[in-house]
This record gives sequence, C-alpha cells and structure tokens, in this order.
Amino acid sequence: MDVVGLVRELVGRPTVSGDAAAQRGLLGTVTDVLTAAAPHLRVQEGADREQPWTLLTSATDPARPRLLVACHVDTVPAADPAGWQRDPFGAELDGGRVWGRGGSDMKAGLVAAAAAVAGADPAVPVALLLTSDEEIGSRGAAAAAGEVADLAVGAVVVPEATGNRVVLGHRGALWLAVRTAGVAAHGSTPERGHNALLDLVAVLGRAGGGLPLATEPFLGSETWNPGVLRSGTVANVVPDRAEVVVDQRTVGDGSALLAWWRAQPEVAGVEVLVDLPPVRTPADDPWVAGLPAPVEPSPATYFTDASVLGQVTGAAPVVVWGPGTPAVMHATDEYVEVAEVEQAVTALSAVLGAWPS
Repeated sequence: MDVVGLVRELVGRPTVSGDAAAQRGLLGTVTDVLTAAAPHLRVQEGADREQPWTLLTSATDPARPRLLVACHVDTVPAADPAGWQRDPFGAELDGGRVWGRGGSDMKAGLVAAAAAVAGADPAVPVALLLTSDEEIGSRGAAAAAGEVADLAVGAVVVPEATGNRVVLGHRGALWLAVRTAGVAAHGSTPERGHNALLDLVAVLGRAGGGLPLATEPFLGSETWNPGVLRSGTVANVVPDRAEVVVDQRTVGDGSALLAWWRAQPEVAGVEVLVDLPPVRTPADDPWVAGLPAPVEPSPATYFTDASVLGQVTGAAPVVVWGPGTPAVMHATDEYVEVAEVEQAVTALSAVLGAWPS
C-alpha cells in the first residue's frame, strides 16, 4: 500500500463533519483500497445514509477477542482558507510533511491503521471501524455501537494524533444549548419588553464562579467554554430569546453541571447536544504494558470515539495512539510528519502480529 500517496489522497478530499455524502465517498475509497489488498476482510456498512460507518473484520472465529481499531473520516472546516500559507486541501508533500486539513486529525492515523490491517495475517482477529461525524459528538460511532457490541473485543486502539505515544484516556464532553426567554419590544422603549440576551449574560457571568467543576487525579479539571451565542434579529428590537452553546469537558457523568444550568432562574430551557463519558485505562494493564511505544503520563486534551466504544466493549483496554501533532489539530496549516505515519504503520503492524490468533 502506498501509505504517503493515500494520506495525500484523503487529505485532498474535504470531508467536513455534517457532509454525509463526502464522508460516504471517503469510506468507500478506503474500503476499496483495503479489500483490494486484503480480500479476506468482511465488510459491513451502516444503513443510515446521514450517519455512515463501515466495519471491516477478518474472517476468523467470532468468539475470538478482536483487536478493534477505530478511525473517523470527518474533519473540522478549514476556516479562513486565506489565512493558510498552503491550500488546506492541496495535500502538498514538502519538508517531510503532508500539509492540509485532516493531516493529523486523523487521516494519517486512518491510513496507518488501514495499512496495518491490510498487511496482517488473515488469521488474526481484527476489526477496523471507520466512522463519520466524530468531531461533532461521535455520531458515527454511536450509530455503529450496536454492531460493535456484538463483537468479542479484547482491546481498542484509536489512532488519533498523539505523536505515536500511548495515551490512556481523556475527559468526556457535555455540550449544552442553554436558552433564555424574554418579551420583544421596540428598541427605543426597552422597558416595555424583557431582554432575553441580558438574562443570558447574567447567567454566563455567574457560571465562571458558580459551575461545580470537578477534578480527577489523572484526567485533571473540568472546563467550560461558551462557544456559540445567538440572540436577536435586528438592533432596534428587544430580543425575546437567546441561546448559548456551552462545551464542557467532564471527568464524571456531568449531572452536577447539567443541574446547575437548569437551576438558574433566568434559564428557560437546556438541551443536551452531546453527552460523552470520560475514558481511562489503567497504566498497569498487561496489554498496555506490552505496547511498543512510550506511555504518556497525561490524558489527551480532546475527546475521541473511545467515549462511545468504551461503553460497548466491556472491560477491554482502550488507548489513543497514533501519528500526528496534537498542537496542529484544528489549526491553520495543519500537517502530519511522514516519518510518524511510517512509524505508526510499523508499530500497529507489530501489535497485530503479536495479537492472539
């Protein structure tokens, strides 16, 4: 398999979260490459065209525990392309790097996983899950969870960008749409109305000191970020509704955070948009201890499909481990080091080669 060529091909194709057709197309391309190289692989595809996924499995006894490798095909948008020094979808190969959106997050990891699975002994019990819309709440993984739950899974690798260091977990995510309601009036007589935006501002002003943010020894502290604010129609009308979308990274189940928002007197409603649990695998797990890579002492700062998969794979250890630079994920001029991709192929191939067949 031409690993570098495939990374460039995938990076050159925009697959922004929410674009189901583009993601389906990329799933098909990767599946075609894999089945051409490894015709023994069995292919299952999700029936929901808006939330596509593909599961490729080796034709082995279904009772044997599989090594599950999970990759998403979507990316965040390439915001402000004019601010990039290179075409976000040019997939240039320069300076030992492939440049473009999705290079590190996570098309390089996807290609490394595909190459390792394609080169594995057909007798090795392996499964490769390809998902959509991970960036907006692991929706593809959630759609595929039922099929994954039917597999015997012995361990899970999510090859997101970690610089090829083994990462043992990450915080969860609780995204909320918090809404306030008011009464519309002419902007010249605001006293005749009730400003929903001012109510929301008051709640946000209290949140910094009032939210019950928890801390966990390995995962660290919970955080909150009001990322999107919507209110009003025109400047001379008192807004009768306002909404903020809050991204909270959690170390527990998030129930205390949800309860705090709902308890604020100005809040008219709270909608849960994303609710993903945290992930943590013990460092002394025997399989983790045998991996051919150093273990990072800190968790990943981002969430992954492991939040969904960890709920349906029982006690299987889950690691985040793949090529790419976390600092350039979602950034302008994203790239991946070719050497890291090649190292990841070698390491994942070794793990598959040692996996019980």
